[in-house]
Amino acid sequence: MTAYDLNELPVTLNAVRAAAETIGGAVLATACNQSRTLGEICGCNIWLKFENLQFTSSFKERGALNRLNALSAEQRERGVIAMSAGNHAQGVAYNARRLGIPATIVMPVGTPMVKVENTRRHGAEVVISGATLEEAGAFAREHGAAHGMTMIHPYDDPLIIAGQGTVALEMLAAVPALDTLVVPIGGGGLISGMAVVARALKPSLRIVGVQAELYPSMYNAVRGAQLPMRGDTLAEGIAVKSPGRITTEIIRHLVDDVLLVTEPQIERALATLISIEKTVVEGAGAVGLAAVLAHPGDFAGRNVGLVLSGGNIDTRLIASVLTRELAREGRLTQLSIDIVDRPGQLAAVSTLLGDAGANIIEVSHQRTFSDLPAKATLLELVIETRDHAHLNDVMAKLASANFKARCT
Repeated sequence: MTAYDLNELPVTLNAVRAAAETIGGAVLATACNQSRTLGEICGCNIWLKFENLQFTSSFKERGALNRLNALSAEQRERGVIAMSAGNHAQGVAYNARRLGIPATIVMPVGTPMVKVENTRRHGAEVVISGATLEEAGAFAREHGAAHGMTMIHPYDDPLIIAGQGTVALEMLAAVPALDTLVVPIGGGGLISGMAVVARALKPSLRIVGVQAELYPSMYNAVRGAQLPMRGDTLAEGIAVKSPGRITTEIIRHLVDDVLLVTEPQIERALATLISIEKTVVEGAGAVGLAAVLAHPGDFAGRNVGLVLSGGNIDTRLIASVLTRELAREGRLTQLSIDIVDRPGQLAAVSTLLGDAGANIIEVSHQRTFSDLPAKATLLELVIETRDHAHLNDVMAKLASANFKARCT
């Protein structure tokens, strides 16, 4: 972060306050509640801003509505176009329908189906085009220009940024004692708007951005790094290869640090929020907690505000994440056991596991596709245990009974 005159920025505190007036009553002022349990786990005081509880399950409604309200009558008649991996799409589609504005949304291939269907449900025309958000954006600009539509950019627009900044207005009003904000970064619209507010109202407040390690675009931009961007991230909502010009300028001058989190860290945070807070977030919405869990020393003893930026995630993906987390915790394990192919062996293993307090979830025999002798068979089990210590005890009991068991 470098010293900077806030009045020279393309977005000001007054612009954010004007946005709050514009969207007031139409966008939910979500709760900002303390989580004592997460605070105990992380060694700091934690407040959660539940933007996943907006009508479209994302903070994106704020900027979208602020931008749409600024359109002229002619622009409204011609309609708008936007590119989005999902949440901006829904924010634009929902508010455009409310205002009677035709909307076309271009979404990249691979966008979660829940986000595609929700966008269509809000009345927008959805076009699937491009392998990345950037390719979808190129198509949107070309298509919009050809049809006289106004482009509603997901993050690199002062009115969008001002709308997103209203999140910080609400957080600091609800919890004046906050001394740290931890905010997801994709294109940078949310953290840019929040940073403008935070620096104006409480200059000492620490502002930390978080990106998925697979897509460190803003990290590269502000640190001068050249980390690669690739692959499928659970946090597809912030998988942006080209951050905004306006947002990069604001972040470079107002944000203290940008942290990266791995996919297992994001999964752990998402599962933790479901388990402890009973709230569903998408991958992008979990990266703030992921960063605090991964870097406890950076936040120890501080009053930390986390933005749960969105909750649009497929139920199948939730199930996968929760199951994988159970496996990491030693609560769900797949075992392979070499046994003699004769009656009673399965019963013996089952009895041993039952006596050890393990629960059998799945069981199968493999006689054909195995390199074991013809008189042997491979027994494959999925078992449930309390934790790693319990699992180790179960493995020890199997070994003492001369069963060759291994985790697979």
